[in-house]
Amino acid sequence: MPLTLTLTEGVLPPEHEEEAVKRLSESMLRWHALDGNTVMTPNITANIHIVPKGRSFSGGKRFAGAWVEWKVPSFAFNSREIQQGFGNDATEIIHELSGSLQPRDNIYFNVVHTVDGAWNLDGRAMSNEELEQAIGSGAKPE
Repeated sequence: MPLTLTLTEGVLPPEHEEEAVKRLSESMLRWHALDGNTVMTPNITANIHIVPKGRSFSGGKRFAGAWVEWKVPSFAFNSREIQQGFGNDATEIIHELSGSLQPRDNIYFNVVHTVDGAWNLDGRAMSNEELEQAIGSGAKPE
């Protein structure tokens, strides 16, 4: 499940970028009750995109922003509790790692859902049902 973290240059100190990815990934897994899942954990991937200062806009005016975007199957982020919980976590993670300098209202979160059957896991296109079975096989022991 790829995470794309897009930041205007300077929002996070470079030395905090990896920590942001780690904590955002852990939060996503935790909110989906998948922390410790041996199938999902290695399939949480991430890219960080740094937008040069002066190249981010809000309302047509330059500003500094942070965008947290997940691409996931349609069964992920499927409840308000998960959406709100992760959204709050994401906002606080970025705000904290910015040294409390990045305004919370300039930190954004969204989810893009894939079409059923158009998800790849282990080099094979899988339906939602097949994905759920694969993920279930990696559940952490109780």
